[in-house]
Amino acid sequence: MTRPEVAFVLGGGGHRGAYEVGMMKALTEQGIRPDVVLGTSIGAVNGAVIARNPTADGTALLEQTWIDLNFGDVFPGSLWSRALSAVRQRTYLHANDQLREWLESLLDDDAFDELAVPFQCVAACIEDAAEHWFTSGSLIDAILASSAVPGLLPPVEIAGKHFVDGGVVNSIPVSRAYELGAKTIYVMHVGHVDDALDVPSAPWDVAVVAFEIARRHRFATDLDSVPDGTTVHVLPTGAEQGRYNDPSKLKYGELSEAREQINSAHKATLAYLTGSDHASAEISE
Repeated sequence: MTRPEVAFVLGGGGHRGAYEVGMMKALTEQGIRPDVVLGTSIGAVNGAVIARNPTADGTALLEQTWIDLNFGDVFPGSLWSRALSAVRQRTYLHANDQLREWLESLLDDDAFDELAVPFQCVAACIEDAAEHWFTSGSLIDAILASSAVPGLLPPVEIAGKHFVDGGVVNSIPVSRAYELGAKTIYVMHVGHVDDALDVPSAPWDVAVVAFEIARRHRFATDLDSVPDGTTVHVLPTGAEQGRYNDPSKLKYGELSEAREQINSAHKATLAYLTGSDHASAEISE
């Protein structure tokens, strides 16, 4: 792959990935096209669809997919059946068969080298205890690996190694764009990276706080390491600041706010791209 000029970076975050769709919609409307697309978890799903068709039509298809999507088709079953599945499988709630079928409906059997724009996605390799970037091979398998949320979905075996969600190692993979030499980077995320953290007051808060510290530290460190001559645009969601431990963030099957999230991010990002903040960011680095 030749050195890219413009990179789109899409972070993880499950059902909140609808915000990324609104951001991409604004970018497309402003005629901004990527030379490479990089994604983690739901960002890998969104990113692959856009890399396949980086036009207004591609963005419109992704938007309608989110609005029409019923996550019950991807993560089927009642609470009771999920509990039984957890007992039977021991380490995860859902098989990934339905998720694979949904991805195939979006991407057919396309391979990495068949996409209109180069695409890469990241997952965490269990055996290597490290991030692994997929750039070739089965596109669907790579996205499944990048999206394999621990406890929710099973690890994905590829070439004798096992992979889980890329958010474990690189939730918002802006560093990869630096490594590839991109000069203008548009970062799309799912929000709440600035939500205030508190000392845990409940058992489930402990894991949430630990994960948030780890991923925010990585992202902040990456933003502090911008190479000379590189401009990074962290696009806004338009959402109000919330609570880091808001239980709604765990409702992975809830998509009732998808349209609102898309519209919020689209409006905020369009204002950013057409305003002085965008122009000053281009000049500052």
